[in-house]
Amino acid sequence: MKQVLVNLLEKSIQSGMDARLLPPVAPPRIEVELTKDPGHGDYASNIAMILASQVKKNPREIAKILSEGIEDRDGVLEKVEIAGPGFLNFFIREGELTTLLETVERQGDRYGSSNLGQGRRVQVEFVSANPTGPLHIGHARGAVVGDVMANILAAVGYQVFREYYINDAGNQMNNLGKSVLLRYRELLGETVEFPEGCYRGDYIRELAAELLKRDGDRHLHEKPDEIIPLFTDYAASAILEGIKEDLRLFGVVFDLYFSERELYRDDGVGKLLRTLQEKDFIYREGKALWFRTTAFGDEKDRVVVRQNGEPTYFAADIAYHRKKFLRGFEMVIDIWGADHHGYIPRMSAAVQALGYERDALKVILVQLVNLLRDGKPVAMSTRSGEFVTLHEVVDEVGKDAARYNFLMRRSDSHLDFDLELAKRQSNENPVYYVQYAHARICSILRIAAERGVAAPTTGQVDAGLLRLPEEIDLIKTITRFPEVVKGAARTLEPHRLTFYLNDLAAIFHSYYNKNKVLSDDGALTGARLFLVSSVLTVLKNALKMLGVSTPEKM
Repeated sequence: MKQVLVNLLEKSIQSGMDARLLPPVAPPRIEVELTKDPGHGDYASNIAMILASQVKKNPREIAKILSEGIEDRDGVLEKVEIAGPGFLNFFIREGELTTLLETVERQGDRYGSSNLGQGRRVQVEFVSANPTGPLHIGHARGAVVGDVMANILAAVGYQVFREYYINDAGNQMNNLGKSVLLRYRELLGETVEFPEGCYRGDYIRELAAELLKRDGDRHLHEKPDEIIPLFTDYAASAILEGIKEDLRLFGVVFDLYFSERELYRDDGVGKLLRTLQEKDFIYREGKALWFRTTAFGDEKDRVVVRQNGEPTYFAADIAYHRKKFLRGFEMVIDIWGADHHGYIPRMSAAVQALGYERDALKVILVQLVNLLRDGKPVAMSTRSGEFVTLHEVVDEVGKDAARYNFLMRRSDSHLDFDLELAKRQSNENPVYYVQYAHARICSILRIAAERGVAAPTTGQVDAGLLRLPEEIDLIKTITRFPEVVKGAARTLEPHRLTFYLNDLAAIFHSYYNKNKVLSDDGALTGARLFLVSSVLTVLKNALKMLGVSTPEKM
């Protein structure tokens, strides 16, 4: 319905310009929104006020031109009113909204999908934690944001590729191997001191014990410089396998785990830096190499090779993003922790220096998670002594509750995650509340089938019987779903889905508590079954995008 109204307004604007009632302008994007007050119609638009600033006319005068220029050949509208400073309020003809339920029934599990992306190839890179320890709760939020964002983009017609970048080069990997070696020696009776930068979690001791069981004490007297690479490779491989398993249990599967080491093969990073230096994007100052990121709006230039000749993380990231585009992706989306906010301008500069559009790189920032139990902060994990792992959270609250709760706020705002609330089987728990709406409708349909009443399909129901305000509210909310999905894709805001589902579930539960779906009135029963079946379709499709299950009984 929103699109129908947008089309009517677009034609009305063009008619106004053709009749010289409006001067020629490039029409702005037309927004049509549901109204909160039925007295103000079903939908409203502020397009007249937006046009007023362009054509220097009174917005109410423009609203009058637009309302009179609407050609409603299909008879969708009952009337159009001008309100306030120039809002256009649209009243939909009684019975017209109910016909929109036929679209839901016809499209089924495709309802909410679209061709917005037109098959464009997009890569979503997320999690990408160093393989130096298990994933913690902060990684968990980034994992679900990335996974759901990828699902949404796929639903609106993009070809989506999920990727995990393994930071398996550099000093942190050497420290990992050194840490395991020290624990290995400790287990063999040596007294060791851990230097700064080494990893101290219990998982390091477990890795050392596994290596000791496999190889015995044969590494005890070998030179550290010679044996650390073996310990590094063993630990990184074991940790990465653990990461993959934890993500799989969380419902996250990647198309590719890309190793940073690949970038350095055949001097790949060095060759790219020399090419950029020839183009004057990189210059030498002293013994260091600097990238001219200020040429693209960054606040200062950035080091790509340190004075000791070692490339920085930034150098590797430039090479990695070049590989992304060379692999044919038209847009790449990076999901980073909020502490990387300052890193965005330099990566944007690099992408532009490589010859790609600034908008080809999108970054979603993910803020920290505060873990609570009944409203009180949770102490650090007793298992590791350092952090609460993703595995521990999923074990305690389950995949569905964890995924849903991580999307209950904008990704760039802090999130309070209450473990007890996430486990609660009550309406206080958002995921339970939404899943219960799904299970409740399944129950209605089962009872109807037991009574010999089949859920009607298009052409078998008089949807015009759905006249109650709460029924119209449900229908309006159902018809919003495709726009919600498109909006989430355009803005890269996956939390819009949970916000929408919370609203839909609340409206449905309220409706169900006031009205009987199954009654002695066969025609009304059929219409209401058609309505709740549409709600079921939307719940199922939206929860699938979130990677959350749809239980039929609870």
